[in-house]
Amino acid sequence: MVSQTIDVLKNELPLEQELVVLPEDVVTGLVLVDIINGFCTVGAGNLAPREPNRQISRTISESVRLARLFCDKKLPVMAFLDSHHPDKPEDPYPPHCIQGTDESNLVPALQWIQNETNVTIRRKDCYDGYLGSMEADGSNVFADWVKNNHIEAILVVGVCTDICVLDFVCSTLSVRNRGFLAPLKDVIVYSRACATFDVPLHIATNTKGALPHPQELMHHIGLYMAKERGAKIANEVLFGALK
Repeated sequence: MVSQTIDVLKNELPLEQELVVLPEDVVTGLVLVDIINGFCTVGAGNLAPREPNRQISRTISESVRLARLFCDKKLPVMAFLDSHHPDKPEDPYPPHCIQGTDESNLVPALQWIQNETNVTIRRKDCYDGYLGSMEADGSNVFADWVKNNHIEAILVVGVCTDICVLDFVCSTLSVRNRGFLAPLKDVIVYSRACATFDVPLHIATNTKGALPHPQELMHHIGLYMAKERGAKIANEVLFGALK
């Protein structure tokens, strides 16, 4: 039934993806959204996968590959890490990624980036990395990162496609459109390095407070809505000129 629904959805809401080439003469920043234990490591917490998940595993491997490319080229990288105060719940979700726990840390395959000089780590206490970058004095760590590094394009990857990734992309595009994020021009979401979680209908029905969240369906919707807001959706990313 779910696979039939996904087929119908993709026919009604077709998503055109593209090969995106990142020019060597343009500064592109890589944004890693919540690729942390609490969302990606099996059994790590209330919102972690209960068993190995192909979409999440692919997201991790592709994100590691891209992070190494960006670090080798000394291009700017920003990693958002969901990190919540224990007394500030994020309804409707159960407690997750509490400050000081391993849930809120990068997955093991990405922990090496913490020692790279071109990487900025930002812990956030909300879905949206842009809002989570706000400081008490009104400044914004993400906006400053864009401006200080003269970033003209960002490549966004991470978890969850339809929640934290989408919220960050929508806010960033809105701020860009208002002219407050110069020189940023392009926001690119790489679909093969994004993932969301899976709660089938039969599990949600028998779990108090749970909502159905079929993974492939919500992944598609998240990407579609990001494109609808003005993001480019890439199914392949290359550096340099097309040959």
